[in-house]
Amino acid sequence: MRTLDQWFDEYAVSHQNPTNKAIHYICVPAIYFSIVGLLMSIPSGFIANTLKLNAPIIENWAVVVLLFVLVFYIRLSVIMAIKIAVFSAICLVVNYYIGQFVPLWAFSIGVFVIAWIGQFYGHNIEGKKPSFLKDLQFLMIGPAWVVENLFSGKKIS
Repeated sequence: MRTLDQWFDEYAVSHQNPTNKAIHYICVPAIYFSIVGLLMSIPSGFIANTLKLNAPIIENWAVVVLLFVLVFYIRLSVIMAIKIAVFSAICLVVNYYIGQFVPLWAFSIGVFVIAWIGQFYGHNIEGKKPSFLKDLQFLMIGPAWVVENLFSGKKIS
């Protein structure tokens, strides 16, 4: 199994152009956020009836999936898993409140589509294919790479 630094090194190969990087800093979190919103949109009566917490922010399919996502990150880095957990919690809360005003699934689909258009535009500028076309695990590395670049104080290439 590769280390987080090895994943970052390989991911960085197709993320050198400053414009593409800037696009990724916006679009990768937006895609992650929209996926959380889409998962929260799935009817979750089963979860709510099972847990009976009366806490819709955590009684949904997004939390179930995010627990598995965190296992992936824990295997790479506990610190990164904590950072992703904090970001995930923010996504859950913000999506919950957005869902109080607009249909969350429709909002999430709109964000998802726009962000992916941005991603492919960035890779067009870069002149390299997205990393996930080589290995789907890069879909999980992208959010960690953004977190590391934006919030760690150290810039990875």
